[in-house]
Amino acid sequence: MGSGPPVSVRITRRAEWWIACDPHLGLGQAYLDGDLVFDRGGLEDLMVLIGRNLPADDRSHRGILDRLWVALAHRLRQNNDRGHAQRNVAHHYDLGLDLYRRFLDEDLQYSCAYFPRDDLSLEEAQAAKKAHLASKLRLEPGLRVLDIGCGWGGLALSLAHGHDVEVLGITLSTEQLATAKARAEAAGLAHRVRFALADYRELGGRYDRIVSVGMFEHVGQPNYLSFFETLSDRLTEQGIAVVHSIGRRSPPGVTSTFIRKYIFPGGYVPALSEVVEAVEQSGLWITDVEILRLHYAKTLRLWRERFAAERRRIALAYGERFCRMWEFFLTASEFSFRDGGHMNFQLQLARRVDAAPVTRDYMFESERNFLKPASQRRNRRQALGARS
Repeated sequence: MGSGPPVSVRITRRAEWWIACDPHLGLGQAYLDGDLVFDRGGLEDLMVLIGRNLPADDRSHRGILDRLWVALAHRLRQNNDRGHAQRNVAHHYDLGLDLYRRFLDEDLQYSCAYFPRDDLSLEEAQAAKKAHLASKLRLEPGLRVLDIGCGWGGLALSLAHGHDVEVLGITLSTEQLATAKARAEAAGLAHRVRFALADYRELGGRYDRIVSVGMFEHVGQPNYLSFFETLSDRLTEQGIAVVHSIGRRSPPGVTSTFIRKYIFPGGYVPALSEVVEAVEQSGLWITDVEILRLHYAKTLRLWRERFAAERRRIALAYGERFCRMWEFFLTASEFSFRDGGHMNFQLQLARRVDAAPVTRDYMFESERNFLKPASQRRNRRQALGARS
């Protein structure tokens, strides 16, 4: 009782009505419209208070009507065919590269970073994430890699540069595609890294490795089986795939109305149970599962701090209301990973039971450098620079 930062807020009568009708949308809408005013504390303090007072989230005994409503909502809101998927992607990812450069790391990694040590910077944690994924992919020179949802190309370029593989990255964002192609040319890797505007369902051919990071949240529950069947069809017989996605610890639910309306239309955070069911039906082996807890909370905090430092410039380009929308999105998202039961999962998948080693030792061996203190790595880089 009485712990934590004090918070005092005033809300208009209009906001009272919206919050009562739909707390998720109403609270965010009130913050956007200026109907939520802080006399003491701020948005972060309010989220801390809400998070500490959330009821125990035990929805394992839902009634039949509740389960039917969830299933119906999935069908109505997540029918992400090619047309819907491309419009949904444009809504969020085609906002302009300058926005994302303001708060992401230098490599433009827009997904959960990986913190094997607490002292990592955002740049180091995103590099650790890429190394972590590469360790699960078991890369060898000359392998053909497919990156589904390649973003601005950072992962594909890192894999090609560090592991001498050929990569095809696909995206539905025209702005991401242009940036990724330009980066490949600038890095002298265009002969080994190609990028295309394509839907995963349209591809042919076979790949030795497939990776998908932060894209599965946009697939839509009705398309899960099709997604994993596509992975199975596109993998070689000894191929390996790694899927990295946000997930929820609770049973299947629905997307926050604020997120669906303003941030990610068509998006959905899946329960692992509904993902595994689709994998089972596809015939793929799940050769490894990892749950990343609190890594995204730390990532979002670092993004939020960088966004705040650049807020004045962002407001000049996008407007005050846009800034408030993104402040609410980043803050609420952070606390959904701290207190709301969200996490990340990584699935390693294969067509054959013997495609990956039977123990996880190989992952740790390939990542050993990232387990050293950041100060040791910096000193080593400085020493190498001095000798050169």
